[in-house]
Amino acid sequence: MSKLIIQIPCLNEGKTLPATIADLPRQVPGIDQVEYLVVDDGSTDDTVAVAKAMGVHHVIRFRRRKGLAAAFMAGIDASLKLGADYIVNTDGDNQYAGASIPVLLAPLLAGEADLVIGDRNIQTLQHMSATRKRLQQLGSWVVRQVSNTKVPDTTSGFRAYTRDAALRLTIVSDFTYTLESIIQAGKKRIAIAHVEISSNPRTRDSRLFSSAWTYIKASAATIVRIYAMYEPLKVFSAIGLVIFAGGLAISVRFLYYYFTGTGLGHLQSLILSSILMIVGFQVALIGLLADVMSGNRKLIEDLLYRVRGIELTLGSGEPTRTPDRDTGGR
Repeated sequence: MSKLIIQIPCLNEGKTLPATIADLPRQVPGIDQVEYLVVDDGSTDDTVAVAKAMGVHHVIRFRRRKGLAAAFMAGIDASLKLGADYIVNTDGDNQYAGASIPVLLAPLLAGEADLVIGDRNIQTLQHMSATRKRLQQLGSWVVRQVSNTKVPDTTSGFRAYTRDAALRLTIVSDFTYTLESIIQAGKKRIAIAHVEISSNPRTRDSRLFSSAWTYIKASAATIVRIYAMYEPLKVFSAIGLVIFAGGLAISVRFLYYYFTGTGLGHLQSLILSSILMIVGFQVALIGLLADVMSGNRKLIEDLLYRVRGIELTLGSGEPTRTPDRDTGGR
């Protein structure tokens, strides 16, 4: 019997959560059992009470705010322990149409993918400014290049996972899971698909970032950090080569003046070139060391995948209780 859990990370969504839950499907073709899970990220309103009143099957509560990425991963972990064969993530502001969930699940049920991301077709969104649309397109293009995927809407939080793909997921960012999970899935060769989905009218402004500049800085840092984790040799070799090439160019300039008889007064150039070439070589060596560490990290991730699978096989089927997490449901 196949089981779907629809998880909803929430932060002060007491006003929008009723519409979000009411919009979710009670039955999905190809799925025998559908359950809802709300992850409350330290809300200060009545989000938890509303979720329970709306009949949400499972509620996880953080006593203090940990961030969207932590709430997302807590939902993934709890869904797996509750026996989910498929997991759909949506937002508490009812941004994504619940009617699109069967469309989102179709590639998973057909065995064509392990991760499906909903494409909002950003150009058609009326509430999004032209500047933000261009930034979203640029960011999605960058993520596609570094992850070697074809996802058109990389910031979409409307996505579906198979049990195996969810087990392999490890998010280290404190900012958001959307970009990191795609880069990680691409590097792990997880089968990714995308489908066009419907969006509901906007109910509130984004709480993830206060301005476009803040979002750009955080997203750029996330992309660079995650890419460097999976391709450290490429990153550090490129940086080292640029630095070394700069030192080499300065040394060539020094040699030109030296052999033409006008080298007096250019000794500082020789010193600078030596420093740059040494630094460039050292950065390349750091890349080699980081590549070895990357190999160890992949082994650890594979071990974690196996341990989590064993834990779920031997576990009781209920989310683990921790001092900073409350669980409840109907």
